[in-house]
Amino acid sequence: MSLQIFVGYDSREPIAYHILCSSILRRASGPVSFTPLVQPALREAGLYTRPRAKVESTEFSLTRFLVPHLSHFEGLSIFMDCDMLCHDDIYALVAEAEADPKRAVYVCQHDYTPKTTTKFLGQRQSVYPRKNWSSLMIFRNAYCRDLTPEYVNAAVPSVLHQMHWTHEDWIGALPLDWNHLVGEYEPNAAAKMFHYTLGGPWFRDYQHCDHAKAWFEELDLAMPSMNVPKPVGL
Repeated sequence: MSLQIFVGYDSREPIAYHILCSSILRRASGPVSFTPLVQPALREAGLYTRPRAKVESTEFSLTRFLVPHLSHFEGLSIFMDCDMLCHDDIYALVAEAEADPKRAVYVCQHDYTPKTTTKFLGQRQSVYPRKNWSSLMIFRNAYCRDLTPEYVNAAVPSVLHQMHWTHEDWIGALPLDWNHLVGEYEPNAAAKMFHYTLGGPWFRDYQHCDHAKAWFEELDLAMPSMNVPKPVGL
């Protein structure tokens, strides 16, 4: 059976989605299946009805919490922001959750204050507790039955992102190198997952960000015939 991976999809950065998927596929030791969380499609299906709030920086800010429902509340599912790059076997990440089977959700439990007040495309940088915990989640779906479409569409965003929909001791911790916050943490070439949370190298203003070279190398491998020119110095 394939590992279910749901990826947040934003119409302003489709290439980020495709390169992330390519980076996972090249390193996975088993079968994987991808589902992009495309907000218009979820609206068309009647699964997502809430209006977009000004503080939502992406089209998948809250649709991510539909993953257990979309997985029929069965098995394990992974959610990931699209602005990531996988540098290890995704099954090694799953092993972290399988080693601690009594949790409802597993996240990298960041404890930091953002260095900037704005991020990609000039968007305001929001500061709140447990920031970026929800950017990479492994759901043990049977333990997440409260996350129905009705609940996701009505809940206060902070309740969703801060995991108040589950018991505190049901939140499992993943190693931080599975969600390395580029630009917020010091560069780490050994990180297992780069997260270009401030803006990725597919945006002109971030083409020289930390670990940009790794992303362009993946682009070359995924789409060699495109011959995309790299920025000078990479």
